[in-house]
Amino acid sequence: MKLSNLKDFTRGWFIGHFEPSIIKTDDFEVGVLTHPKGEYWAPHHHKIAQEINVLLSGSMSCNGKLFAPGDIFVFEPNEVCTPTFHEDCKILVVKVPSVRGDKYESN
Repeated sequence: MKLSNLKDFTRGWFIGHFEPSIIKTDDFEVGVLTHPKGEYWAPHHHKIAQEINVLLSGSMSCNGKLFAPGDIFVFEPNEVCTPTFHEDCKILVVKVPSVRGDKYESN
């Protein structure tokens, strides 16, 4: 049995084509990300990866849509994400495929 903690990984990303990772794969990435209330993230997109998100806790909006715990929202390649964190949030994120550097700030 392997035993780790999310604190052992960068920003909560624990599976994918990066180090450290508990499983290194090009097929997908998995992370449990935390965002404090009011944290700013510039609008961004991925040119290759599809991003599947599950809001586990907190309240946030993205592109004008409000999300509550349990909501699943998916961004296709080149679709811009503009998040606003209304409360402290925890999000399960899966990106397919795992491509290093596939995150671009959008205008």
